[in-house]
Amino acid sequence: MRWRLARRLTQALGLRRSKLSGFVITTFDWVPEVPRGYVRDIRLRWALEEAGLPYRVESTPFEDRQEQHFLRQPFGQVPWLTDGDTTIFESGAILLYLAERSEALMPRDRVGRNETIEWLFAALNSVEMATVPWSLFMFSGDTQDTPGRKNLENFLASRLLHMEQVLAKREWLAGGFSVADIVMSDILRLVDRFNGLEEHTASREYIARATARPAFIKAHKDQLAFYAAADQTRNA
Repeated sequence: MRWRLARRLTQALGLRRSKLSGFVITTFDWVPEVPRGYVRDIRLRWALEEAGLPYRVESTPFEDRQEQHFLRQPFGQVPWLTDGDTTIFESGAILLYLAERSEALMPRDRVGRNETIEWLFAALNSVEMATVPWSLFMFSGDTQDTPGRKNLENFLASRLLHMEQVLAKREWLAGGFSVADIVMSDILRLVDRFNGLEEHTASREYIARATARPAFIKAHKDQLAFYAAADQTRNA
C-alpha cells in the first residue's frame, strides 16, 4: 500500500514538473516531400494534443547526423522525447511513458491498461513489422514481381485480414480511444496511402475515425507546417 502511494506521488510530481516545463519532441530539421505527414514524431504530437500536455518541437540535422544524435537515438532515427532530465527514444516506448501520465491516453483500471498495452505492442510487433518492408517497396516505386515481394505481400495480407476482423467488431482497440489507437491507425493509414486497404472497409473506417480527431488534425497540420518552414529556410 505504501509503495503504491509513493508511486502515485512520484508520478504526480513528475506530471506537475512536465506541465510547468513542457515536454520536448526532437525530430529531423527537414525531410523530403514523400514521408511528410508520416514522420513518427506525429505520434508524439498527437498523443500530447490528446492529453492536453504542453510541448515544444526541436530539431536535429537530417543530412549530417552528429555523435550527439546517436547518443540519444542509437540508430540515428527520430523522434526522441525529453522530459526534464529524462530522454526516451522509440515512439512506442515514448507513448507508453506519456500514457502513464494521462488517462486520456490509457485507462487506469487493470483490464483497460492491459488491453491498451497489449494492442500497443501488437501494432508495433505484429502489424508494423509487416507494413514497413511492404511500404519501402511502395515508396521506392519498385514494381518487380519477385518471390520476396510476393512473400511480403502475403504476410501483410494475412495481418490485415486479422485486423479487419478485429476492427469490424469495435470502435477502438481497448474500449475508449488510447495510445494503442494512435499507433495502430498511424500504421494502417500508411498502408491506405498506397491503396492497400481497398478491400478492408472496417480498417478504413477506423482510420477515418482516428484521423478525424482534432488532436490528429492539429498534429498533422503542425508537422506539415514544420517542414514547409524548413523548405523556406533551405531555399533562403
